[in-house]
Amino acid sequence: MATGSKAFYQYGTSPRKLEPEYEPNKKKHKKNVNKEKNKTQLKKSNLQIKREKELAERKKKRKIIVYMAIIFAAFFVITYRNSQIDESFMQVKSMQSELALLQKENEQLKVGIENSLNLATIEQQAKELLGMQKLDDSQKEYITLPKEDFIEPVSEKIIIQEENWFQKLLKIVTNIW
Repeated sequence: MATGSKAFYQYGTSPRKLEPEYEPNKKKHKKNVNKEKNKTQLKKSNLQIKREKELAERKKKRKIIVYMAIIFAAFFVITYRNSQIDESFMQVKSMQSELALLQKENEQLKVGIENSLNLATIEQQAKELLGMQKLDDSQKEYITLPKEDFIEPVSEKIIIQEENWFQKLLKIVTNIW
């Protein structure tokens, strides 16, 4: 650990370059062996590349299938919801038409009731159904009522006075004694 060495202190603003602490062994192989190794490595690397491409294609196909399934499900949900809305709309329409029929029937019943309350209609039904007839003069009896009024007028005026607090107090004290 010497002071001032480049290993511990950095001069300047650029980062220092690290040097490896070891030196790689450089072996000289025969060219034939290297060529065979290179060929086998190329074959292996080609196979790996093909496998990676196949995996990538499979992943793409899986993604496409998943997206298609999601889109299909979304369309199915939308279609189902629309069918529910249509069914509800048809129910509302049928109920409105039923309401219109009931209101029309109600109006006809009201007209029938008004016609049946007519005195001429009542008299006609009484004659036809019940066999009733109008009164004759022989069936009528007249009575006389006195012209006196049985209601007596009030002769005294009632005056209600409100009592103040002092009068109430006097009343209570006089009742106690």
